[in-house]
Amino acid sequence: MEDYVIGGGQGHSADIEKWLAVIRADEVGPKAFARLLKYFGSLDGVLGASVSELAKVKRIGFKTAERIAASFGKFDVAKEMALADKSGVWIVHAADKRYPPALKAIYDPPPVLYVKGTLERSDSLAVAIVGSRRCSTYGAEQASRFAHMLASAGFTIISGMARGIDTAAHRGALTAGGRTVAVQGCGLSNVFPPENEKLFEHIVQSGACVSELPLQYEPLSGNFPGRNRIIAGLSMAVLVVEASGRSGALITARAAMDNNREVMAIPGKVDSPISTGTHRLIKDGARLVDCVADVMETLGRIGEGLKDHVHKAAKEAQAKMDLPLFDVSRLNLSDDERTVYEALDGEPKHIEEIIALTNLAAGAVNATVISLRLKGLLKQLPGNLFIRK
Repeated sequence: MEDYVIGGGQGHSADIEKWLAVIRADEVGPKAFARLLKYFGSLDGVLGASVSELAKVKRIGFKTAERIAASFGKFDVAKEMALADKSGVWIVHAADKRYPPALKAIYDPPPVLYVKGTLERSDSLAVAIVGSRRCSTYGAEQASRFAHMLASAGFTIISGMARGIDTAAHRGALTAGGRTVAVQGCGLSNVFPPENEKLFEHIVQSGACVSELPLQYEPLSGNFPGRNRIIAGLSMAVLVVEASGRSGALITARAAMDNNREVMAIPGKVDSPISTGTHRLIKDGARLVDCVADVMETLGRIGEGLKDHVHKAAKEAQAKMDLPLFDVSRLNLSDDERTVYEALDGEPKHIEEIIALTNLAAGAVNATVISLRLKGLLKQLPGNLFIRK
C-alpha cells in the first residue's frame, strides 16, 4: 500500500490534461462531466463529439451542446500545468487510485482535485469542524479544543480556512502536532482570507490545502457551496460549532447528511444569533456534543474501537491545553505589565474593568495593553475588550 494518496513527489494523474480540457469547458460541472463520460465512454470521445452528438446526452440540449463544443480548447491547459508545477501543486482526477475514496463516494465528486501538501491514507480518519466566520470567543475556544484533542488522537481535521471557527479548528490541530486539511473556495494560487497566508503555509507542511478550482480562480461567493460538499465528503463526520440561521456551515451539514455522514453540533447560548443554526441542527436530529466521548459514540463501530485510545490522547491533550501558554515568571515584564496580565484570564474584559481591577491610571493601562499586545500576550477584541492569548 502506498504511503500517500496524493503528493510526496508522485506527480499528476495520467491524462490529466484531457480531464482538465473537459471540466473547464463552458456549462460543464461535476454532474455534467459524469454524464458526458458515461455516455461517450472516454474523454477522447467527449472531446471529439459533434454538437449533435453532445446534444444527445441527458440534460444537455442543443444550445448547451453548442457552448460546450465551442469552448473546448479555450482553457489553457498547458499554462495551468506549468503553473501547478511551479507552485508545487499536484492535480489528480477521480479515476486515479490515489483519489480520496471517501470523496469519490459522494454523489457529485469533483472530477479533478488540486492538492498542495500531501493527502495520506490515514486522512480517511477525519472529522470536519466548521462554523461561523463571526464567531464568539467561546466558539473559537471550542473549535480549537475539539480540534486539538481529536488531532492528538490521530484524527485529521478538515475545514475551510475561513475566518472564525475554521481558522480556530486548523490552529487547534496544528498546535497538537496533528494533520489538517483546508478546502479552499478559490484556486490554490490564492489564499483566502489573505491574513491566513501563514496558516496556509503551516497547513501545507502538516496536511494539505485542496481545491477543485483552477489555480488562479478568485474567491467568489458562488464557489463556497461547492467547496462545502468537499469538506463533508472528505470527512467521516461534521461537527458544527457555531452557525447562524444562514451560515455556510449549514450547507456543509446538509451535504454531510445527503452523503450519509454523521452530523454533530456543540450547543451555544440560547439567545445568541450565531447559535440559531446550530440549535436548529440539534432539533433536526444532529447529535448534541459536549465532549470527545460524544464524538466517538456518534462514529459507531469506528468510534467504539478507538474509544480507549482517544480518551487517553484527549486527556493528555486537555492537560497540555490547560497549561499557561507563557511562563510569565520568565518574561521580562514591567510591574504594570505583570499587573495587567494577571488581571486578565480566559474571559474578555473591557478596558474599564481592567482599570478597576488593577487600580492603575487609565493612561497606564492603555499603554500597557498596547505593549502586551506587541509581546503577543493578549488579544484585543471588538468593543475595547481584551483577553489573554
